[in-house]
Amino acid sequence: MMEGVGVLGVSSSASIVCKRSCSLSYASNKLIQRSKTQLAAFLLALPSFPKISNMSSSIQNHCSQLHQTWHLPSPLGRFPAYFSIFIFGEQVEETYIMVKPDGVQRGLVGEIISRFERKGFKLTGLKLFQCPQELAEEHYKDLKSKPFFPKLIEYITSGPVICMAWEGVGVVASARKLIGSTNPLQAEPGTIRGDLAVQTGRNVVHGSDSPENGKREIALWFKEGELCQWIPAQAPWLTE
Repeated sequence: MMEGVGVLGVSSSASIVCKRSCSLSYASNKLIQRSKTQLAAFLLALPSFPKISNMSSSIQNHCSQLHQTWHLPSPLGRFPAYFSIFIFGEQVEETYIMVKPDGVQRGLVGEIISRFERKGFKLTGLKLFQCPQELAEEHYKDLKSKPFFPKLIEYITSGPVICMAWEGVGVVASARKLIGSTNPLQAEPGTIRGDLAVQTGRNVVHGSDSPENGKREIALWFKEGELCQWIPAQAPWLTE
């Protein structure tokens, strides 16, 4: 999914290039690809948004949000109902961040959330949750053969955790840097673990280690309907 910045106008010409690297152009019910720039084509139907079989529900929801946020007129006089918004930029990723039981017990939730907010990432999911053993075992299944696995499961289910879904350009790698090394004694000052933890077994926070795991973990910890897609007012001041 790509982040939108704004729509400056509508014209009968084939395409209008906007200040904020956006263009609005006519399109059929197809997603159009461009080779030199990563982009996504979001289709809007005015006055109603169509259900298109080859379009993901997340893109449809995002388009509906864009329609509401930018207050596009409906209908647009003699113009066709179908438009595509080409939003140029870099690939937006998702990552799962979890404040572990020790972070919750120590009252570090606000401190940890603020670091991601100040960085400029978008929070799309947040909840306080008591993790059942089955979910913990599924989440850490890659570590099942490790001798510390039972102790890890006991730890992560010992108290409530804070589940978070974050979205942004390069959010997975950037979040790992914000969090710091697994061993807090090796984590750089300024990172969450470097500042707030001293032992691997109590390292306060978890972050997805790849975009693929980000999607997998968000799907594990959040049910359908628990994530919110929205456009932050600060978006134009974070990315070009």
